[in-house]
Amino acid sequence: MSSNNWLAGALAAGFLSAASASLHAADRPEIQTRIVEEIIAKVNGEIITRGELEKQRVVIQQQLEKQGLAGPALDQAVNKAAADALRDQIDQLLLVQKGKDLSINVDADVNRRVADIQKTSGLADPDKFHDWVREQTGESFEDLKLAFKNQLLTQRVIGEEVYRNVSIPKADMQKYYDDHKAEFVRKETVSVREILISSGDNTPAKVAAAEKKAKDVVDRARKGEKFPELARQYSDAETAKEDGMLGTFTKGQLTPAIENVIFPQKKGYITDPIKIPAGFEIMKVEERTAEGQASFEEVQNEIQNRLSEPKVQPKLRELLTQLRKKAFLQIKPGYLDSGAAPEKDTAWKDPAQLKPQTTTKEAVANQRRFKKFMKVVPYGRTGAKDTQEAAPPAVAPVPSTPVKNADGSGK
Repeated sequence: MSSNNWLAGALAAGFLSAASASLHAADRPEIQTRIVEEIIAKVNGEIITRGELEKQRVVIQQQLEKQGLAGPALDQAVNKAAADALRDQIDQLLLVQKGKDLSINVDADVNRRVADIQKTSGLADPDKFHDWVREQTGESFEDLKLAFKNQLLTQRVIGEEVYRNVSIPKADMQKYYDDHKAEFVRKETVSVREILISSGDNTPAKVAAAEKKAKDVVDRARKGEKFPELARQYSDAETAKEDGMLGTFTKGQLTPAIENVIFPQKKGYITDPIKIPAGFEIMKVEERTAEGQASFEEVQNEIQNRLSEPKVQPKLRELLTQLRKKAFLQIKPGYLDSGAAPEKDTAWKDPAQLKPQTTTKEAVANQRRFKKFMKVVPYGRTGAKDTQEAAPPAVAPVPSTPVKNADGSGK
């Protein structure tokens, strides 16, 4: 059974179970049916649920299937990758919390990324765009923004706390370049944007109108109007959603009519309208790479990244181990944190006080959204750096009445 079918089956089974339980509850009004998520770890007041790990496993399986794995080999690879699933979830929570401690703000970057996706969707109406996000990802728009925010916070923390402390002497980079020169021989490439002015059914009148329009667009672009904006406004190609970006090409990948025009040109060159069967193509040379040996200066950053990576990984694990030592961290029996800090006690304590070990799906969503919008500081985290562990928070029983949103509205 494919992962998609398995997921669909699981969702269907969950729906049928909930529907069946609801029917029984209707016969017995005193029973309030709740869809629950099992809490398996608590990290500074945040929770990790079994459902999140299962979802991560599905994503891992889908990625490995795309790589061509199947059967026992697929199962073995999924199990190996999934063994670190809880570690990865704890890692990200700790890094996100560290980013908040450092007052790192990535809101502008998140908004830019969302704006880029909205351009790609071609939907200016916010409600329609939010519906499109749910259709494409299965997640709400707010969940998508939160995922971007957590990803960017994680990257910034790793950059400031790890990469900044890794120094590669220039002499070492120069030696690597000298020893690996063959790896830095470049083919000639050009990166181009396009604007396609369609000529419709190619009747003489429509061809003439399209040519006139294309010449006008070229004139405006050469006078300084931004090519990406003109592409979004006038291009009839699918690339209009991506500001006209067509891609990066080597010789032989484009039609001769286009290749012969753009390859001899410098960065920034805008072509005259080029006649193609679909209409008139306007191209801009966005970037170009000359054929031959790349200089050390051109590839210095690439070399630095290559030499930094072996040093970054152990330093990152050192940082995460230190964050674990300072964190309030409890893990339910039967689950393993493969990145556990030595001698750190993460036992699930005082089960009588911490029961129930489940929560509603609504409560999971509301907990994160409430903290996001109300800016609640998680347990064990303050503006000042604390070297002692915080006391575990008390967990209230799951209410028998419907869960409310942070603003008091019902689900």
